[in-house]
Amino acid sequence: MKSFVAAVTAAACCIVATPTLAQLTLDQAVVAAGGSAPAADAATAALAAAQATRDVAALRPNPQFQAQIENIAGSGAYAGLRSAETTIGVSIPLELGGKRGARIAAADAALTRTRLQAAIAGADIRQQVTQLFIEAVAAERRAVVANDQLRIATDAARAAGLRVEAGRASPLEQQRAEVTRLNTAAQVERTRRLADAAARNLARRIGHDPVALDLAWLDALPPAGPRRPIETERTLALAAADADVAVADAGVRLARSQRVPDLSVGPAVRRLSQTGDTAAVISVAIPIPVFDSGRRAVDQAAAERSRAEAQRRATRLDVEQAITDAQAEADNAAITARTATGPALAAAQEAARIARIGYREGKFAQLDLLDAERTLADTRLAAIDALAAYRLARARLERLTAPAPQDN
Repeated sequence: MKSFVAAVTAAACCIVATPTLAQLTLDQAVVAAGGSAPAADAATAALAAAQATRDVAALRPNPQFQAQIENIAGSGAYAGLRSAETTIGVSIPLELGGKRGARIAAADAALTRTRLQAAIAGADIRQQVTQLFIEAVAAERRAVVANDQLRIATDAARAAGLRVEAGRASPLEQQRAEVTRLNTAAQVERTRRLADAAARNLARRIGHDPVALDLAWLDALPPAGPRRPIETERTLALAAADADVAVADAGVRLARSQRVPDLSVGPAVRRLSQTGDTAAVISVAIPIPVFDSGRRAVDQAAAERSRAEAQRRATRLDVEQAITDAQAEADNAAITARTATGPALAAAQEAARIARIGYREGKFAQLDLLDAERTLADTRLAAIDALAAYRLARARLERLTAPAPQDN
């Protein structure tokens, strides 16, 4: 047990010394995670694919080489190849109805939507890293509290032993203090294990082990007072819904352009075997929309456009409601955190200080001291939990209100 206490003391010293080391901030963690996150790689690949699709949409149809031999393998004068007529030429497709422009517009709309999806992936990565960072910082802070409580319990056990030796207290007090110290030592071990697990989870996300965490970051609270209403127009969620409507609009335009038949013009040269002369040949081909006029495709695209518009209205309602709830949750968490880290914590600290002095001077019973120390530990842990809850609520609110890129 002595070796364990020594190890805990050494760990506490390390925790105290961490401010002198290079501390990992939240922004640094987000940047590090963005470089190694699979979601970021997937978003980058999706952007490259969308850009390639746009480049392909701008291409014109390829011409076709045509070769035709007539009047062969017949009878009489047409036997063999004596009367063969050879035609060589090309067939050039001519897109009509604005197909190329509609195709490019559809690819541009899809590219804009993919860019928004990449921004959404970045916002999701930031929220995930923020949550892991909060959990790691809060777990480390709980470990600090546990170390402090172990030090206090050790001092209380030593003071109880001195009181028993002096005949001022019964051996029961010493045993009770020793039980408290042992339980606190076990709590130190549990909290340290949880803190290490939280740190490993964060390290796994950012791609390296953090040297030290910015533990003071958790204490920052907004000033009390009313909050300004949050604008929802340029949030990522609404921008993505608008982009879906734009993609559907481009799909309608593309479907309508497909209803206009294309022309294929084929200039060629024909050689007449009987005379050895050559002549020009011009062919024009146009499809006849008998079975498929393209009307069904237009109806399908229009229905998809109506679905996207309805989904956009639903998204607006959902986003506004979610932002309102998240803002109220963050404000309530801030109030709880201010109370827990302010008057409540100050009162618990003062009560514990008075109980320690009174116990050393024999004015207070040991149970009073233990109750005051337990209240202080619970209050400190409640303050950490309240700060973490505020930070988590704030992270959710920031994710909901993350603005869309200006170029979209």
